[in-house]
Amino acid sequence: MKGVNIQRAITEAKQNDQRAFAFLYDTFWDYLYGYLLKNTQNDQLAEELALKSLARAFDKIDTYNPDFEFKTWLISISKNLQIDHFRKESKESQLQTTSMENNDYKTIVDENPSPEDLLITNQNLKELLQKIKELKPTYAKVLRLRYFEELSYKEICIQTDLPISTVKVTLLRAKKLLAQKINENGYQS
Repeated sequence: MKGVNIQRAITEAKQNDQRAFAFLYDTFWDYLYGYLLKNTQNDQLAEELALKSLARAFDKIDTYNPDFEFKTWLISISKNLQIDHFRKESKESQLQTTSMENNDYKTIVDENPSPEDLLITNQNLKELLQKIKELKPTYAKVLRLRYFEELSYKEICIQTDLPISTVKVTLLRAKKLLAQKINENGYQS
């Protein structure tokens, strides 16, 4: 039954359905992160590569071949990103130069507020700011830029020097982590 839901979500994601992207994110995050953590033995790197892998998969969802499992496709994307990361790291240590990443990405449409958005909106501002401070700096920054400075995704890309799809997936992850922190202490409206 779950396979049918995944295939339906992929079909809907190909039509830029934000809920389908969120479903795929929720379904595969733990698996992908666990795989990358096992390979890299580095929590921050595993999280960064998982975010980039999901962002790349969402950007290239139209190229997904349904003859293969979606998680297998995600793993192949993450393997390529790992190889790229380690090559870049090796090159940087040898040459002390930085390469720019391609920012030519499709837009993932975010039309409706998610449950996390609604929860965040209804939370007491002081408590909310404290909970945001408890997040990793990358997550706190994208939340601040999006919700307090009201920057567009494109403006956040410029501020953070990240591709738009990575910004969107990072923001999705940040909202989920923040919603978890809010729920840990009980929901108040």
